[in-house]
Amino acid sequence: MKKNTAFATLLLLCIISSVIVSFVAGSKSVIELFGNLIPLYSFAGVFSAIANICVIFMTMYCGKKGYITALIMIILQLYTVIIGIFVKNNFSSLPGIFQNLLTTIAITVVYLNNKRISKYQSKIRKQVITDMLTGLPNMAAFSELINNLIINKEKFVVVMINLNNFKNFNDTMGFDAGNKVLQEVASRWEEIAKSNNTNDFLAHSGADEFALIIRDYKSDDDIMNSVARYDQALNSKLTVDDCDFYITASFGYSEFPKDGPTSDALCAYASTAMREVKNESNSDHIMRYAPELLKNERTLEIEKKIRDALENDRIFFNLQPQFDMSHKLRGFEVLARMKDSDGNMISPAEFIPVAEKVGLVDRVDAVVFRKSAMFFGDLLKKSGADITLSVNASVKHLMKNNFLDEVRETLKISGVPASNLEIEITESIMLDTLNKAFQSIKELKNMGIKIAIDDFGVGYSSLSYLNKLPANLLKIDKSFIDKMNSANKNSRYVAAIISIGHIMGFKVISEGVELPEQLETLRSIGCDFIQGFIWGRPLPETQAAKLLSSRS
Repeated sequence: MKKNTAFATLLLLCIISSVIVSFVAGSKSVIELFGNLIPLYSFAGVFSAIANICVIFMTMYCGKKGYITALIMIILQLYTVIIGIFVKNNFSSLPGIFQNLLTTIAITVVYLNNKRISKYQSKIRKQVITDMLTGLPNMAAFSELINNLIINKEKFVVVMINLNNFKNFNDTMGFDAGNKVLQEVASRWEEIAKSNNTNDFLAHSGADEFALIIRDYKSDDDIMNSVARYDQALNSKLTVDDCDFYITASFGYSEFPKDGPTSDALCAYASTAMREVKNESNSDHIMRYAPELLKNERTLEIEKKIRDALENDRIFFNLQPQFDMSHKLRGFEVLARMKDSDGNMISPAEFIPVAEKVGLVDRVDAVVFRKSAMFFGDLLKKSGADITLSVNASVKHLMKNNFLDEVRETLKISGVPASNLEIEITESIMLDTLNKAFQSIKELKNMGIKIAIDDFGVGYSSLSYLNKLPANLLKIDKSFIDKMNSANKNSRYVAAIISIGHIMGFKVISEGVELPEQLETLRSIGCDFIQGFIWGRPLPETQAAKLLSSRS
């Protein structure tokens, strides 16, 4: 649009200038300018120069169309000048002939030079947007097309493709054979892209990955059928260096604008679906993106961060103080914390469930237990205080064969007396593992370690198993404390838990106490200890030490 506007503007100026040249060239009139009489034909050169400048710019910016138009305008000007010289005997216009001839040479040089540059630029652009191995467009061309389709608001599908187990093929057969396989796969798929009923654009995004854009489809079935053709193209064997191979691929796709508004989002979502179908390792190689896939993707991402944090010592701990009702410090609960490789904190609410799901929670527990015990042992030696370190133990950690040996070893090297250590066990988990865990809990108790039942009331609490457990403390979950003062029955429920705990010989601590009215209610119904923001947030080691020092 801009180029057409420029062409029209230059052409108009050129025509106007040429008309004026034609008018003044043969004129015998004179005009007075600043007290001088000037022949009107002397202005012919001025307007001829303006016209020539216009044709030069037209040639420079409007390509072949501009060059041909410029030649026509010069010929018309030249004709007018020649008529003025030979018919009207206006020999003062003679320089105009040479000016037009020079302009003709100039625009011809400009046009031919631009043509050469344009050809060279096209060659460079082709190299920039073409994958040298397969001859297919690369991701630069792929991204450019997506962005243009988005600007034009055309519906399309992005398909991300990965060849399965291609790394193993490369390792076994070598990179030369691998490259030949990629070329053969690209050739088969390019043939489908050209012959498909839908309008397909295939690109090689690098290594064993390809990308596809599907357009001009009418339904979801058209999309699936198109993608399936690429999948089926790999059913027949590939022969490379006289060896036969079978290759499969995983396909994930997302649709604009249903699944995402931007190029990055569409490619990311299609890649998510592709990785999901690849991980499933079944006969179905095609998957459409769905929002719930991001949850699985996030789980994998967090798992990666946990493993990296374990390997690079980025698992650490905070200590949240616990108090009796007179605000005397009882001790600290150890809370696991984690940073990623960039130093950003990852929420425990995010990484702990993932650690449990993927079987890493026992390793996290072990690191936190060891680090906190070493700090706490040193703290007890310096302060001489008699306080408790409360450490969470997941069921996976508790059920490990060497768990008891790990506890003994940690107590030994840290110098923490067994009587100052408390192991917290989640009540809801214990129901399924009571018989297996009971012996370990009993052994901990025999060592002099306190036992706390965490999150009491959240699971399927059973008085019979509570009576069997050699526990010292019940922890009331924060969810009950939050609702405690909203209705009378809620406070009675908390009071009943405290009463049951006392009947069974347990002390009771309430978690998540944040408001003065919660504190007063718990005091009135006989709670023994509290833990929460009202008296203490989770603290790093130095601040925990300062808190203990201020209360000694």
